[in-house]
Amino acid sequence: MTQRSTFSSALLLSVSAIAFSITSAFAQAQNAPQQPPQTQTQQQAQPPVQTQTPAAKPTQPDTPKNDNTPQTSPAPSTTNPASSSPQPQSASPAATVPPRPSTPTPTPQPAATSPANDKNAPPAPRPTVESEAATGMRMTDVPQDLRSPSIALGGLFAAIGGAHLEPDFKTIADATPDEAPSRLLQDWQQQRLQPGFRIKTFYEQHFSPPIRREVNYKRRANENIFDYIQGMWGVLTRQPDKPIAYSSLLPLPYAYVVPGGRFSELYYWDTYFTMIGLYESGQIDLMRGMIMDMASQIDRYDHIPNGTRTYYLSRSEPPYFALMVDLLAQHDGQSTYRKFLPELQREHDYWMDGAAKLPRGQAYRHVVRLKDGTLLNRHWDDLDTPRDESYPEDVETANNAKSRPPSDVYRDLRAGGETGWDFSSRWLADGHTLATIHTTDLVTIELNSLMAHLEQTLAHAYAVSGKLKLAGHYGDMAEQRTMDIRRLMWNDDQQAFFDYDWKAGQQTTVLSSATAVPLFLRIATQAQALAVAETIRDKLLKPGGLVVTDRHSGQQWDAPNGWAPAQWMAIKGLNNYGASDLATEIARRWMARVIGTYEKSGVLLEKYDVEAPNISPTGGKGGGEYPMQIGFGWTNGTLLGLMNRYPLQTNQILQRNPLANQAPIQALPPLDPYSAEGPEETTPPASQPAPENKASDVSAAEAPKPTQAATTHPEPSSGSSADETTPPMHDDRDTGAVATKEAVPSASAQSNDAKDATKADEPNKAAPAPENKESDAAVPEPGSNLAQQSKGAGAAEPEAQPKR
Repeated sequence: MTQRSTFSSALLLSVSAIAFSITSAFAQAQNAPQQPPQTQTQQQAQPPVQTQTPAAKPTQPDTPKNDNTPQTSPAPSTTNPASSSPQPQSASPAATVPPRPSTPTPTPQPAATSPANDKNAPPAPRPTVESEAATGMRMTDVPQDLRSPSIALGGLFAAIGGAHLEPDFKTIADATPDEAPSRLLQDWQQQRLQPGFRIKTFYEQHFSPPIRREVNYKRRANENIFDYIQGMWGVLTRQPDKPIAYSSLLPLPYAYVVPGGRFSELYYWDTYFTMIGLYESGQIDLMRGMIMDMASQIDRYDHIPNGTRTYYLSRSEPPYFALMVDLLAQHDGQSTYRKFLPELQREHDYWMDGAAKLPRGQAYRHVVRLKDGTLLNRHWDDLDTPRDESYPEDVETANNAKSRPPSDVYRDLRAGGETGWDFSSRWLADGHTLATIHTTDLVTIELNSLMAHLEQTLAHAYAVSGKLKLAGHYGDMAEQRTMDIRRLMWNDDQQAFFDYDWKAGQQTTVLSSATAVPLFLRIATQAQALAVAETIRDKLLKPGGLVVTDRHSGQQWDAPNGWAPAQWMAIKGLNNYGASDLATEIARRWMARVIGTYEKSGVLLEKYDVEAPNISPTGGKGGGEYPMQIGFGWTNGTLLGLMNRYPLQTNQILQRNPLANQAPIQALPPLDPYSAEGPEETTPPASQPAPENKASDVSAAEAPKPTQAATTHPEPSSGSSADETTPPMHDDRDTGAVATKEAVPSASAQSNDAKDATKADEPNKAAPAPENKESDAAVPEPGSNLAQQSKGAGAAEPEAQPKR
């Protein structure tokens, strides 16, 4: 919860072609009483909208009482952007809500200020991560400014944007000024009036371009797809950040893996799916360090921002932190939940801010309370100005929204960025025009499913910490949210889950792969899950895997594209409920598309055209705001996990793609005798414990390369019940399958743990799919009697591992 103190500042800057003023608010502190929703109308000044670039008479904003503009500090601070007390939004008078079943009201949330001797009091913020790493980054000689560049640089940023100095405006947002923003503004104001002044020359003199390690990866001779994925961990890994004065980069204390391409910083929800590959590769130290990076951001900013840039601090992304903790607990044991309990609690507090005093039929920040009292979550951004990384594009979009205030368009574009699906017809009122985006009106499937899982995880974490009252409280919250998702988002006619428009009081009409997320997180009933399986088979399954929606809008999160996270969650979700044949078929088609593209291009990509019958070396048309990106973290991670779980299908695909399956040429011995170490030099005496590896002291490039039979980690069993009850808790947190190691193991111990780990459920045997040498389009339809399919979540196939 946050206490907001007020700093106000108005920028009044005149330019011949561009002028505007922006104010912003930042939330401060970490453990102060929560502010209730405000009643006054937010009056945040907006950039003027013109047909090309912002240009208008400068205006002085009428700054609201609680609007804050943070000051530049000599060192990184703990402040983060927040809204200028947004007014609670109300639902349409005509909106209707399905009747809520008569159920006990959940226990009121315990106050964060419970006495210290109360066993069930929520934990105080844990100083561990702060003391270990974050404090070390607070260097007094490296001044930081946590404001977005568009706010810190005001009219100068707008002038640079109007000049179109870079083809990708993210390069501008990531550039580092050579002096404090306030002084740079003064220099610009003085120099721009001089004859012959050129904004391009000023920019080149005062800004350093961002340091990028472009992923221009070229396949080496005899490199197969396993080698590519292992090699890319080194290419995409970044070592702990060194703070740079006035840089927009938020420094991280441990090594981390970036997605690739233009995305040279850590991104929230991408990281979970990248971690799957690190888990499969046995790189637990690197994975653990990345979770510590995430926890460090919660400690410093009260939430995990969209990405590690100052201009992302005003929003987050779908809350996957609890799933990251689950993944680490699978290796480190139950102490993981106790260790990260403070951050899990603060993550929940961030998403539920304002819920306690929110009236019915209104919304505040991320929370929505329907007319019947149902409490759910939506996406939101605390700022309502153009996104720094897409400034010109957002201004143009607002120009096209003739009947809407620009601030509304900017807010919904920013909230769309928080969804991770930027952008999709799911967020567009007319289904195809970006100017009609209304993200903040929508209660989404995956956000609320993830919140239910976060509440389940809090219940479990409090239980293992001995705080049973709080465990019961969050268990009740999770159960209530689960029932609300089934009631409001399930469409019995369409046999799928849909987003809910809380203002209109009805579901949206776009069918998306998000319908599988309640299966992935065990939110759906057994009957709903089997119905979703049939809908996916009939409407979303394409030659190359699952398409993200059933709409063609030109946006990248629509048809014809398929994305790795959607495939992974659908495959695992279907396995959770016994629909293993369909899960196997989706995995086979997706792997054929991804590996087939690698065969032609030598790289893995961010997304793929899954509708085309033939494979394109570029992955397809792409769509969206930027070109196709290569790397790519979540594609690499989930593909490795699928290849390990489906070896029979992988072998068949690799036989059709020989370049992706060629055996590497090994050098003749000796390789490097002067640096070789014998067993007596590396193995400690039996009486002494092996030295412990600290988190992130082994980079991805230095980590031992797995053999072809890649490490297969245990995946907990997951049964399927035939009634309408909720299946067991999400399997990544299944205590019956979680190791109970309390200490951080060494690198060698990790490898042994991976080899000796217990297997998942008895694997389901699948008949080989017929080979299609020309494309992955012609495929047999799997059996349709899902109710009688055998159970198993991500069960490994019994056949031999893929040959290399």
